[in-house]
Amino acid sequence: MPKYARDEFDKVPEAASRQGVHRAATPPSRVRLWPILAAGAVALAIGAVAFLILPKLGFSPLGQAASSVEAPLADTGSSPSASAAPTETPSASVTPSASTKPSATPSAEPVPEPTETAVSVDKTQPVAVYNAAGTAGLAGRVGSTVQADGWQLGQVANWSGAPQQASMIFYAGEAQQANAEALSALLGIPTVVSSSEFQAPLVVVLGPGYA
Repeated sequence: MPKYARDEFDKVPEAASRQGVHRAATPPSRVRLWPILAAGAVALAIGAVAFLILPKLGFSPLGQAASSVEAPLADTGSSPSASAAPTETPSASVTPSASTKPSATPSAEPVPEPTETAVSVDKTQPVAVYNAAGTAGLAGRVGSTVQADGWQLGQVANWSGAPQQASMIFYAGEAQQANAEALSALLGIPTVVSSSEFQAPLVVVLGPGYA
């Protein structure tokens, strides 16, 4: 083996410590738990103060307010909508309608129409029939019609008075007016005249043109 001359690097002291850069082994780092525990203790203290002291002072904890808002939503199962907020505009139905105001004009009550008193016809009154038309048998024929209607037939003869231009029915006074109108409807003679010149209460004079 060749031998080399010794140099300054071969001069190593026998009892010398290590020289140069040496990295010592680093112990594993440990997580420090005390800051986390301290923060948890502070949070618990704040929660206890909020739960016990604030309600006595009239303040509701934020957690209770949040739970009171979320509880109705959980019951209905729907999200809050705009319809849940109370409307400031009053409903139109609150305003009294015009129909509820008392009417100024009183309603007119129907007035019952006066009914005409039915005037009884007395067919027991004798009816005289005179022929002033010159037609043979006319008085007897009309007298039969009057008697068939239930009237009491009086004298039946030819007219001996002044010439008549039309057929007429004469009645004696207001008591016989209803009877005269009934005979007018039966015989088709529209003219009725009140007269006291006849002895009979009802007189039928058949003028020209009566058939």
